[in-house]
Amino acid sequence: MPPDVPVLAQGAQPVLVGHGGSAWHDDAVVLYRDEGVVLRTHKLGEADRIVTVLTRRHGRVRAVGKGVRRTQSRFGARLEPFMRVDLQFATGRTLDVVTQAVTLDTYAARIAGDYSRYTVGTAMLETAERLVDEREPATQQYLLLVGALRALADRHHPADLVLDAYQLRAMAVAGFAPSFHDCARCGQQGPHRWFSVPSGGAVCSGCRPPGAASPAPGTLRLLAALLSGDWDAAGTASQSERGEAHGVVAAYLPWHLDRGLRSMALVDRGAR
Repeated sequence: MPPDVPVLAQGAQPVLVGHGGSAWHDDAVVLYRDEGVVLRTHKLGEADRIVTVLTRRHGRVRAVGKGVRRTQSRFGARLEPFMRVDLQFATGRTLDVVTQAVTLDTYAARIAGDYSRYTVGTAMLETAERLVDEREPATQQYLLLVGALRALADRHHPADLVLDAYQLRAMAVAGFAPSFHDCARCGQQGPHRWFSVPSGGAVCSGCRPPGAASPAPGTLRLLAALLSGDWDAAGTASQSERGEAHGVVAAYLPWHLDRGLRSMALVDRGAR
């Protein structure tokens, strides 16, 4: 038996629990497995760490990695932000405990070495943490984050566009999809020149509220392309349109999250 797998009490029986995850249980312990992306960590005691993970089937999970800060820890390095891992958890009274971690993808090594991409990736992790409730299944959000991290790590697209595209799509999955063509209030067919964050996107002249912005037409086309995943169209945008598009996303996100993301202030817009 691998050293990381805990020995179950005699008489433990396999059962199916949760949201499609397999588990084993006896009177003292319940174990379950899931894959996930590590979003955040912080220290606990002298050697432990609390790990926040966006999992595929169990939503956002906070668990304790016991002894992972010790140099001899078998899987401490696998429980770092940006790591995609296959995890085994043991349920606890307040927090679950990570009992096994197997690496699936090492995004951390390819992202953390580039400051610009690291700041972009950190903003993506914080976005995912804010949009997904604890223990609420969010498979679409998980798959979206994995795809965005892969694109960021593999440099498939400019990092600033990856961030904006990810945040727009994550908001859409959460039910806050903005409109960049038709009027968000009355549905009148666009394109329209005005954009209102509180109204939910583009607005016609009749629905335009006071303080509505007027982005360049190319900026709205870029935002629509990022939301739909049209990277060919997004790649033709100018630097000014990319900068203005980021400003729209940066304003739209905190409006629906009730407060801003701390990591957004650190994002290096020179990321490519």
